[in-house]
This record gives sequence, structure tokens and C-alpha cells, in this order.
Amino acid sequence: MRRETTLEEYVRRLGEKSLWRALRKVYEKVESGELRLVDPKPPKTLVEFAMRLDYSLWFWTTTALVFLTLVVVYTTSSVPQLTVLRYFLGTLYVLYLPGYALVEALYPERGSLKPLERLALSIGLSLAVVPLIGLVLNYTPWGIRLGPVVASLALFTLGISVVALVRKYRAQKFA
Repeated sequence: MRRETTLEEYVRRLGEKSLWRALRKVYEKVESGELRLVDPKPPKTLVEFAMRLDYSLWFWTTTALVFLTLVVVYTTSSVPQLTVLRYFLGTLYVLYLPGYALVEALYPERGSLKPLERLALSIGLSLAVVPLIGLVLNYTPWGIRLGPVVASLALFTLGISVVALVRKYRAQKFA
């Protein structure tokens, strides 16, 4: 296939009656390595990379979940109806997000891990990192209370997410 061919032209050239079948063939060829899809206008700067959701949706979702959790944790004392949401977001916040951010930073390439492997590593790394953060907090003047724990997890998750964003940008830039 020529380098200038767009995906739409390639799908039309396949001659399938159903668009779904044609896209399925394209997907199979991409997965097998026969076909490589390239962004015709990749982002040139880190800011452009961060602003394009096709590259950084994971980052903005993680950031939104962290801030939503912070809001829910600190408002449930005045709005008790949010308690169930607090439990759900708190579980996600402690058992998944720190590890997910770390996995994204450690494996920035898109195809380096399968989704199930990412999920398992995210949970496992969260179970390893969160107690370490608690251990460090134990030896600070703040101790292990709700405020310092929530703040330190937020800082860790957002900080590692920024590191992951930079690593993903560099991996995409040099691919």
C-alpha cells in the first residue's frame, strides 16, 4: 500500500459490501502487522499532545477521577447521599489509579501490554505503592489521617500521570 493512501480510500478499495466487514479486515491486518496506520498530522509539541484526546484521554480521565474523588470525599460529611459514590470512587482511587498511572509511565508504548495485563499490573502496583506512601506518611508530622493520605495519593497519581504523559509523547515522537 502506498504511504499517501488514507484509511477511507483503503476501505473503499477493499470492495466489501458491509463497512463493518471492511473495518474488521483492516483491524485484522493491523493486528497481524500487515498494515500500519499512521496519524497524518501527529502532535508536534507536548502541549498539543496533551490537548488531543486521541492521545491523552487516559490522562484527562485519570485527572478527572482524582479531582472528583477529592470533591466527593470532602463533601460527603455535608451530603450523606454521596456515601456510596464515595466508597466506589475511594476504592478506585486507592486500589487502581496509583498503579494505573505507574503502569502508563513504565510502559508508554501503546502495544507493549494487553489490556488485561495493564489491569492486573495496575491493581498489583497500587497494592504495593499505597502502603509505601502510608509508611512514609507515618514518619511525617502529618501522620496517617484522611487529609494527608488523600493529598499524598492525589499528588503521587497526578505526578506520575504527568511523567507518563511526557514518556508517551516521547515514545510517539520517536516511533
